[in-house]
Amino acid sequence: MADRDSPWLSRSGTPVEDLPDPFAPEVDPHSEDELAPPPRRRRRWLRWALTTFFALLLITILWLVFTAPLGRALEPLPNPAMLIVSADGQAIARRGAIKEAPVEVARLNKYTPGAFVAIEDRRFYSHWGIDPRSIGRALITNLHAGGVRQGGSTITQQLAKTSFLSSDRNLKRKAQEVIIAFWLEAWLTKDEILSRYLSSVYFGDGVYGLRAAAHHYFGRDPENLTLAQSAMLAGMVQAPSRLAPTHNLPAAQKRSRLVLQEMADTGVISLARARAAASARPVIVDAKVPTGTYFADWVAPQAADAFAADFGEIKVKTTLDSRLQRLASRAVANASIGGAQAALVAMRPDGRVVAMVGGNSYKASPFNRATQGRRQPGSTFKLFVYLAALRSGWTPDSKISDTPIKIDGWSPTNSDGVYRGDITLKEAFARSSNAASVRLSESVGRQNVLRAARDLGISTPLPNTPSVALGSAGVSLLELTSAYAAIASGRYPVRASGLPPQPAKEGADESNLSSLFFTQGGRLDRSRDWKPMLDLLWAAANEGTGRRAALSTPTFGKTGTSQDNRDALFVGFAGDLVVGVWVGRDDNTPMAHSMSGGSAPAEIWRAFMAPALAVDGRNATSLPGDYQPPRRLPPPTRKSPLPSDWDVDPSQWVGDLMKDAERLLDRL
Repeated sequence: MADRDSPWLSRSGTPVEDLPDPFAPEVDPHSEDELAPPPRRRRRWLRWALTTFFALLLITILWLVFTAPLGRALEPLPNPAMLIVSADGQAIARRGAIKEAPVEVARLNKYTPGAFVAIEDRRFYSHWGIDPRSIGRALITNLHAGGVRQGGSTITQQLAKTSFLSSDRNLKRKAQEVIIAFWLEAWLTKDEILSRYLSSVYFGDGVYGLRAAAHHYFGRDPENLTLAQSAMLAGMVQAPSRLAPTHNLPAAQKRSRLVLQEMADTGVISLARARAAASARPVIVDAKVPTGTYFADWVAPQAADAFAADFGEIKVKTTLDSRLQRLASRAVANASIGGAQAALVAMRPDGRVVAMVGGNSYKASPFNRATQGRRQPGSTFKLFVYLAALRSGWTPDSKISDTPIKIDGWSPTNSDGVYRGDITLKEAFARSSNAASVRLSESVGRQNVLRAARDLGISTPLPNTPSVALGSAGVSLLELTSAYAAIASGRYPVRASGLPPQPAKEGADESNLSSLFFTQGGRLDRSRDWKPMLDLLWAAANEGTGRRAALSTPTFGKTGTSQDNRDALFVGFAGDLVVGVWVGRDDNTPMAHSMSGGSAPAEIWRAFMAPALAVDGRNATSLPGDYQPPRRLPPPTRKSPLPSDWDVDPSQWVGDLMKDAERLLDRL
């Protein structure tokens, strides 16, 4: 090798390696100093980077502390399962998911946690929250399958997802899941994580947690599950709705065989025992209690607000009377309404709902026409017109003109086309005169009519137009019936409720009990408003358009028919029951011309009330003690069209006729 100092490898005595590159760009001797940041600036950037990192770390920790409490998986569901029962204890409906008390891994049969770990996360006890090997295996499997076929989440990640996060599939949620998994692994032991997971995971059929699942599917405590039962429950977690043994037993048993094989592969059991284990079968319980009814759907939100979250199933006692409910359902089912829908709601004068039918068939349509429908009440709205008139000094015997009236180009017509001149308010109300009612509304002032409606609990929007007196604004049947309950009780407004009042605490004011139903209202003036209004309602039900509803018990009520016979109603009360009935079509098309509030609705009302009062009692405890309803006038006697001398014993004139016939024959 040539020497470095050889003259052949040097120029002017300078080695070639030390000579400058003739092709390199020129470098400013001062540029290096300008490009290199000063040491102070580098330290400043480093300090900012570290500060930002620790700030984000602190924010993450605080977020986990406040949004991911470690005991959340051990808490009951916010909306626990409810068994809704009637006032007499009969089950009405069962709704909501069930979650029972948490389990502890240490108290379980060793095969139970072993089954879940074997099929869901076999390296659970060795990883630190996530399992890269499982993630990689799932990624390869899904790539080959062309879609998501296998998940790589650990039990810790599943706990993070089910207890603290939504079910959305996106990168943000996955990143949160990993962070929470690390958090759980740092603060909890493996057995604590597994216990929380088993206590909160979903098992299908609306069942959360191992304890509720063991009771639901096998009728036993989780501590006493067999090997086969544990394998079946562990296998369900992958797809609980599809693998629930109550819906797909073959698929559940096939999956449980896979779990047993995995348990053998991980050494939890021997291969021989895995092969010898018989597949479990669930304990089938015939659930006759429906998940929903018209009444249950309406009362469930009230019950959810009234009861705190708890483990297991909460038994909710309601105001429904099972006997009256059967009678109401039968009255609606037997009605001849030509394909239309019918709804009925019955309540006590204080608002406790005892029966509710929201349509012809809940199975065909769960839409509750008694509570959710907003239909025109027709002449039943005249209750508020005449109450406003009584408040203004009118009496049932005051005269009102029943003649055509025209207001701003609009002219109401009487349904029978007959105008009777000056008539009393009592007759106008009983005959349901539209012209007289609109004239009365304009006389006392529409604002006073609207105020009367608001006082009695009507909360839906009411237009300030002349037609409002005839019920042109939509209201619900429940709201309208509650308004009539205010007349029956003499107090307003009445709030309909499906739950019984809570007993007053010792030493509390007894008046608080009534305030549960009567809130921020008042009392009807006994002599000016209450008794006269009862007289008007009695006349309408016994002498007017509602005669088909009249009972031997004092009956009070009013018919209503909207324009073109689209809605027909009868609302009234007798005994201690206030009942509203509506008939109409869901598409709001007209019904037959013969359909009116005084026909099918009054007949349904009577078909329910007659047997209902027989079992419930006929005494009207809410009416004024000194009130005596008017007596029904006897039907007028009809004079015979035959001559007065014909009014004799039939045997006598028949004998005379025979004698006359014999004399005639003798002459022949």
